[in-house]
Amino acid sequence: MSSNAKYFSSCFEIVACGGEGYNVAKGRFEMEQRSRELEEAKRIAALGGGEQRIAKQHEKGRLFARERIELLVDPGSFVEWNMLVQHHPGAPGDGIVTGYGTIEGRTICLFSQDSTVLAGSIGPLHGYKMYRTVERALDMGVPLIGLFDSPGARAGRMDQPNAWDAAQARDEKCGNSIFFPNTQASGVIPQISAVLGSCAGISVYSPALTDFVFMVDGISHMFITGPRIVRSVMGEDISMEELGGAKVHARLSGVCDFRVKSEVDCFQKIRQLLSFLPANNRQAPPLITNDDEPDRREDELATIVPTDPHKPYDMHEVIVRLVDNGDFLEVKEEFAPEIIVGFARLAGYAVGIVANQPMVRAGSLTIDSSDKQARFMRFCDCFNIPLILLVDTPAYAPGSGQEHGGIIRHGAKVLYALCEAMVPRIAVVIRKAYGGGNLGMGVLPGLGTDFVFAWPIAEIGTLGAEQAVDLFHAEDIKRAPEPEQFRAQKIREYRERYANPLAVASKSTHIDDVIGPGDTRWQLIKTLELLRNKKVARYPKRHGNIPV
Repeated sequence: MSSNAKYFSSCFEIVACGGEGYNVAKGRFEMEQRSRELEEAKRIAALGGGEQRIAKQHEKGRLFARERIELLVDPGSFVEWNMLVQHHPGAPGDGIVTGYGTIEGRTICLFSQDSTVLAGSIGPLHGYKMYRTVERALDMGVPLIGLFDSPGARAGRMDQPNAWDAAQARDEKCGNSIFFPNTQASGVIPQISAVLGSCAGISVYSPALTDFVFMVDGISHMFITGPRIVRSVMGEDISMEELGGAKVHARLSGVCDFRVKSEVDCFQKIRQLLSFLPANNRQAPPLITNDDEPDRREDELATIVPTDPHKPYDMHEVIVRLVDNGDFLEVKEEFAPEIIVGFARLAGYAVGIVANQPMVRAGSLTIDSSDKQARFMRFCDCFNIPLILLVDTPAYAPGSGQEHGGIIRHGAKVLYALCEAMVPRIAVVIRKAYGGGNLGMGVLPGLGTDFVFAWPIAEIGTLGAEQAVDLFHAEDIKRAPEPEQFRAQKIREYRERYANPLAVASKSTHIDDVIGPGDTRWQLIKTLELLRNKKVARYPKRHGNIPV
């Protein structure tokens, strides 16, 4: 029956009924009418700015806000709230979709900014919806995911038609200040941001406060001031991509944790990341069983790592052989590549990997690597993820550039993060740990590392053998009949007496064991079993004052 036929049928029924029957029929008619109005209102709201604007979004190679949600969450799991905000002024949802759903059956809260409505700009109601989404995620103890596509704060005047709504939102809660709940949620629930458009001004600070930022090549941009303002104020002619594209933030600024090729890749990567994380800081990460044997040997490791401490190798080759099924999710892969950080599993349990990369700057510790390392370790400590440190470093990078850039201050962040951490922590000295490298990688006693293991080829000391011999035997070398042979002999003696892990292990309890490369995976898994219920007490305080 058509809607008109239903209408006339209902009218006839009302007229035909008398008394109580009349009231019942009238009530049913009004309910049906209001239901149709609601259905239509929601249909319009679901289209955001309309089909033409959605089509333009597609022409730019970008997805519509609701399409993004559908690709991210489990099919049919998304439940929306505040869908009808700003329905009457014709700005559905006030340019943002908020709600909750599931990913692999686990509940998450999320918002998706809709650039087809008021360009996705942040007005008071828009901001308030964001604010409440973070609050609800925090109240429920579930991860938060923000899909950002906004030019920033909305320009407007209080004499505009929606002025009353704006004033009401400001009275209820400062709608634009999502930064407060972001900060309250930090370390309590995982917060993940995906920048899926050109975000400027206040739109970039919320992602920067969250734990991980995803960006997509070609469509993602982040900057405080856009190219036009830069051009007018500074006289610098620069494109959006050059100023704040995904590659810039992945390689240079370090703001971007994951750079991906498409939005589909982005959502798949977010799902993968969540698989390593607990819902909140009171839970352990999910145990995901697999068919990789805990006692699997990797004798090939002995051939991957050269015994010569000066020869480079790719630490990724070590990591993938140690972890379950070679599954390693690297974080900030392109930023400060002299250190590698990321998530993996050992016997199904999530771990955070921190490893020097001898292929880049010989694995030296730098200003940027310190920031990268400290932030990752603090995240793992927040969310009960044990840390595995794979050590092969000649210490902190020397030079005026590093010193003047604040390597002392930045390096102190790493020491703070190491000493602050309460999760299980195991260090394996693969090949060398010299000087400050023993500090920055948690090898030195007193930093709180639970176990330190060393491979048979490991060299551990204040200086490398060559540097120590040149420092202490410079005059002897000059006087020797054959200086080069004398120097080589002294280097061998130094290594045998001071840098040999067997010698170190025999004279102190600092090295818990010297292990063969093939036994490393098994040793890590058994040690983590011991440490699984580790409890640590700390001095009560409001919070520490980490060097920044």
